[in-house]
Amino acid sequence: MRNLIRIGFLTIVLSLSLAVPVAAGPFEDGLAAAERGDYATALQLWRPLADQGDAEAQFNLGLMYINGQGVTQDHAQGVKWFRKAAEHGSAHAQSNLGLMYVNGQGVPQDYVEAVKWFRKAAEQGAILAQANLGIMYHSGRGVRLDYAEAVKWYRKAAEQGNAQAQSNLGAMYQSGQGVRQDYAEAVKWYRKAAQQGDAFAQSNLGLMYANGHGVPQDYVQAHKWLNLAAHSYPASETVNREDAIKNRDLAASKMSAAQVAEAERLAREWKPN
Repeated sequence: MRNLIRIGFLTIVLSLSLAVPVAAGPFEDGLAAAERGDYATALQLWRPLADQGDAEAQFNLGLMYINGQGVTQDHAQGVKWFRKAAEHGSAHAQSNLGLMYVNGQGVPQDYVEAVKWFRKAAEQGAILAQANLGIMYHSGRGVRLDYAEAVKWYRKAAEQGNAQAQSNLGAMYQSGQGVRQDYAEAVKWYRKAAQQGDAFAQSNLGLMYANGHGVPQDYVQAHKWLNLAAHSYPASETVNREDAIKNRDLAASKMSAAQVAEAERLAREWKPN
């Protein structure tokens, strides 16, 4: 039974930016239009604001180009508006601009530039940027590989409730990378992510129970979490799903029929936090 760690980047922020409530105006009218699907009106209202340097309008305009909402999808235009908003200090725009550089969308792939923008957003407390900056340090992309720095940024995002950062932080504690190896601490963070429905964390938490690492060995709990993981993985994660199924069945081979039934009941009744 082997544990997994995920180094995939968190997705781009695709929700529209909400300004601090103020008296109704063009930005708020554009937001109302976008929320009812009238992107043409939103675009008409936001473009003048964006041209005048309004960072929230610039960010939302970038999203419209990325999503093809009210305009022809155009990553280069999306990057253009993200950059304007990022230079005006928008953490969401900085985070998204970093991901555009990671993925090479609208710009050439450039991990150093990605790190630059992730860091700006992360230092403002942007959760996704913190988690992604952790991944950059963990994988040595755009920066020197540094597990301690990876742990630092994973922890910041994990403490704000990000499931992937929690899962990756658990893996760092399990492997002793960047921190002293501590199975109990690994279980703590795996559990937080698993309870949010993170398949990697569910799988790893199941293996911790199966192996008795950080918790008393408990095949019922192992089966439960591995079963949940098998159903939580998306269709594209066939290898990881098959691993979860194999590990679940291996746990089942060491259990009585009554224990398997109990584990299956617990999985059926489980609901994410």
